[in-house]
Amino acid sequence: QAHLVQSGGGVVPPGDSMGVACVCVTDGRPFSMYDIGWFRQAPGKEREFVAAISGSGVSLSGGNTYFADSVKDRFTISRENAKNTVYLEMSSLKPEDTAVYYCAARYGGAQARTLMDRRSYASWGQGTQVTVSS
Repeated sequence: QAHLVQSGGGVVPPGDSMGVACVCVTDGRPFSMYDIGWFRQAPGKEREFVAAISGSGVSLSGGNTYFADSVKDRFTISRENAKNTVYLEMSSLKPEDTAVYYCAARYGGAQARTLMDRRSYASWGQGTQVTVSS
């Protein structure tokens, strides 16, 4: 099991940008092999998929990215394997983006389709609040 530690988040006005990061402690297995997803959960709603970036288990090079329709063209996900870190950069933020954001990790994922399924992830970060308000 991986241990994920999140940072970032906070309160921003609509239209602004914010970044969150996730550091993954893998306990020996290569971080580059992990698929990393970002999910968010607002009060009264289910935890929903936001974005994901694949590891080498999905493709030889890894780094394939996937986004929910609600955030595409506004959010960017990237990874820096040397630092065991995945970043989620959010721009043009809307009040509807307000939620607790969670990073999640799975090892050796081979089906890109399941990157959107929270049930496929074994490890989760502690969550960080992102609030978009005037």
